[in-house]
Amino acid sequence: MPLHAQVKLPKIGPETYFNEMHETQAEVDLILTLTGALGTAVVLGFITEKLRMSPIVGYLLAGIAVGPFTPGFVANHELASQGAEIGVVLLMFGVGLHFHLKDLMAVRRVAIPGALVQILAASLAGMIATRLLGWSWSGGLVFGMAISVASTVVLIRVLSDNNLLATPEGHLAVGWLIVEDLFTVLVLLLLPAVAGGTSGSHAAGNAWLTLGIALLKLAALVLFALSVGRKMIPAFLQAVARTGSGELFTLTVLVVALGLAVAAARLFGASMPLGAFIAGMIVGQSEFGARAASHALPMRDAFAVLFFVSVGMLLDPSSITAQWPLMLLTLGIILAAKPLAALLVVLAFRRPWTSALVIALSLTQIGEFSFILAALATNMKLLPPEATNALVFSSIVSITLNPLLFRTFSRSIRRLEKQPEPATPLIN
Repeated sequence: MPLHAQVKLPKIGPETYFNEMHETQAEVDLILTLTGALGTAVVLGFITEKLRMSPIVGYLLAGIAVGPFTPGFVANHELASQGAEIGVVLLMFGVGLHFHLKDLMAVRRVAIPGALVQILAASLAGMIATRLLGWSWSGGLVFGMAISVASTVVLIRVLSDNNLLATPEGHLAVGWLIVEDLFTVLVLLLLPAVAGGTSGSHAAGNAWLTLGIALLKLAALVLFALSVGRKMIPAFLQAVARTGSGELFTLTVLVVALGLAVAAARLFGASMPLGAFIAGMIVGQSEFGARAASHALPMRDAFAVLFFVSVGMLLDPSSITAQWPLMLLTLGIILAAKPLAALLVVLAFRRPWTSALVIALSLTQIGEFSFILAALATNMKLLPPEATNALVFSSIVSITLNPLLFRTFSRSIRRLEKQPEPATPLIN
């Protein structure tokens, strides 16, 4: 019998063959992306740390290095973005572990009106600045709203590095950005209804209907978390803890964080980071909060690094010289107009200078929600393509400067802390 007759090769068609090749390539892309992105982040993060700069700068530079606009290795941005989303979810879950509901309610009198006034001021500044460049009023309004919100990821990292996260000022800053996140979620829900209306009255009707549905969904999420989740999640954690398996407990906490994050997005129309934050508050108020914080988030920091790398990958360096007027105006709003408005608002509520300065410095950057809103508006033809490059460039510059600004003004913050407090308490 001929040799070739003894070997039976599987009969597969071209479609099956290329599907298998595609799956193999996807598996390799995942490994290469994680290795290349995290490896480059380690090297550049180490260098920037040695230069007495924030390692965040190194992570952003790593994103540029492995991005599609620079020579050499190119990471898969879609895979990096998915890993970055996991990092954001886990990071917000960790914040929720240490941020109780009473802390959030305590800062509501300043955080809610303050954030709304600051968003309005930044949106108006964005409208005026882009109108000078020939944009439409609607495009300028959306762009202004995109740069009015700051990155919670960057804020938490900077507050932690400066030992401010657990302070009353840190609670106020986190509460302020939670209000911004909720506002952005509502804008993301309302934008398609407003832009898709065929007439003014029809668009207004769709907007109010969508707003009502969005508010009902958010209320349902909070009600579910505070009633059902507050009883079921601690009981489930207690049952798992009785098994004595540390690995199973760690896995359970991760599933709780990711599960409620996905449920918040799929069932209630909220953002996954918001759902993870609520899950963290529920676990943090139980007897397992300290254990979850110390043992259940070993991959949090590694995935959070991917967020900064994915931001750096979006920048096309060639666009800087071509679009510099827009980029300078955007940076001016982020670094000057937005923090100044927040500073005046906080002082208007008769809060200490320390709180006003921390809030102002916290807002001198933009992040993840800015890109999500801009991507939606670009797909709907409300924003021109150059808006994305301006946001990415401004994000990289502002995120780089933000830790340096905190470090520069830290002495002023400490000096103000030593002064006598005013009669009005920091939080009511």
